[in-house]
Amino acid sequence: MTAVNRALALIVPLILFAVGGAWYLPTSSERNQTDDENGEVVLSSLPSLPSWADEDLPDFSGYSDTTERKVAFFSFLYPRIVLANSRILLEREYLESIATKTELSDADVQWLTDQSERLRVDADTGSEQQFALLRKRLDVIPPSLILAQAANESAWGTSRFATEGNNLFGQWCFSRGCGLVPLSRVDGANHEVAKFSSPYRSVRSYIQNLNRHPTYQLVRDIRLQDRQADKPLSGTELAEGLLGYSERGEDYINEIRSMIQIQQPGIL
Repeated sequence: MTAVNRALALIVPLILFAVGGAWYLPTSSERNQTDDENGEVVLSSLPSLPSWADEDLPDFSGYSDTTERKVAFFSFLYPRIVLANSRILLEREYLESIATKTELSDADVQWLTDQSERLRVDADTGSEQQFALLRKRLDVIPPSLILAQAANESAWGTSRFATEGNNLFGQWCFSRGCGLVPLSRVDGANHEVAKFSSPYRSVRSYIQNLNRHPTYQLVRDIRLQDRQADKPLSGTELAEGLLGYSERGEDYINEIRSMIQIQQPGIL
């Protein structure tokens, strides 16, 4: 079997997952629960996460063929991105459903309060301003952008932070013992590179970071403009808002865009 055929064998399940997966729809009465790792507020009526969401990162260093390693990495990560984004879309649907209510229930108020706290939205509960800000921040990130940044930041799943901490995006944390201490950390610095129980949790944390950190305001602005224009979200477009993600600035943005265009043609 050629390298191309082996790559196709790995990619086909990925495509079938994306095309054939059915989404669960929330009921009209919802209660809240908080994810114990990311502090993410989710709808209690959502189904439990599949068992594979808690699986560790595979050993991608075992692939001698570069193309096979890249396809295997994307094939592993893409379903986790679909899972994370689909749950966000269901929460957006719930947000719209309560936005039309003339009177909010106690559960609605609590959900709005919890989401606003998580996404750092400062507005009166139930106000038009709160709904507008939540619509802007409670949203998905295009898979193409997530895949490109994960590949870039984790060296295709082979970096120390990926293999030891399931951290695919180089995300930092600032409490002692919260993650892995970078070997090149300068004297006086106190940051660590966060550890996650699974790559799926790393994906969710990454999406949350882009959805709420002030550094990525432009990412959210571009996404909102596309929403308002009824355009599909584009990873290439949203990459413009990553100027503060790396010290390399524009060079980093250009590299991410190049990875999207070359490594993932056809993926938004």
